[in-house]
Amino acid sequence: MNKKIGFIGCGNMGQAMIGGIIKSGITSPENIITSDMNESFLHSMKNKYGLLTTLDNTEVASFSDIIILAVKPNIYEKVIKEISPVVKQDVLIITIAAGITIDFVKRAFGRDMKVVRTMPNTPALVGEGMTALSKNSSVTDEDLKDAISIFESFGKAEVIDEKLMDSIPAVSGSSPAYVFMFIEALADGAVLRGMPRDKAYKFAAQAVLGAAKMVLETGEHPGSLKDKVCSPGGTTIEAVYSLEMNNFRGTIISAMESCTKKAEAMSKGEK
Repeated sequence: MNKKIGFIGCGNMGQAMIGGIIKSGITSPENIITSDMNESFLHSMKNKYGLLTTLDNTEVASFSDIIILAVKPNIYEKVIKEISPVVKQDVLIITIAAGITIDFVKRAFGRDMKVVRTMPNTPALVGEGMTALSKNSSVTDEDLKDAISIFESFGKAEVIDEKLMDSIPAVSGSSPAYVFMFIEALADGAVLRGMPRDKAYKFAAQAVLGAAKMVLETGEHPGSLKDKVCSPGGTTIEAVYSLEMNNFRGTIISAMESCTKKAEAMSKGEK
């Protein structure tokens, strides 16, 4: 990619994205610049990757062909107002925060902009992220290809209609938290039966990782894969019966609905 990429914000997600971009080789460190209020973050990234760093957001904006706004949702408007006078005419703006709509970005800049709205998740930190992307009509095919290549450098990416974006936190953005809770519960059950906790976490986490890979790599329906584990009268079907009696799937779907309603409220500017 022959584009200069700027990150405004260099927290966990920004660092994960920068690491993925550099490790994948889609561009070189001298084509990347990042700003942040935390000087230690900048110092660490400069030493680790040799990229450009600054405390000045406008320096990032004037340098970059692609600007990734990796800041908290509540300061998006402030940052956009700050950088708006110096962004390049044909710059591509990429957002990564929940609740920040394409229309919000356009209104904050006060003019038409090329905007790709995304929702990555924290497994990006280990190169297994999942990102949803939506774009406006100003974004060219080349722009979208560049955006996809950035997010595929640390996981997988799918383009969706923006009207579906508020459903992404529930199924992808926030769902790692549910999975962590599930792993913790599996480990607790093993510890209850005498297994050392470090081994319990390893068994539980590897089981979840393996099950997820089976879904992705076999292409089989999850229900079919579940059926193959459930021998007649066996231990697994006994456990599945208990989960169903305790509304396992219904509880997860209910949690996802709560998550989605919160995301919708954030998109409307509500708290």
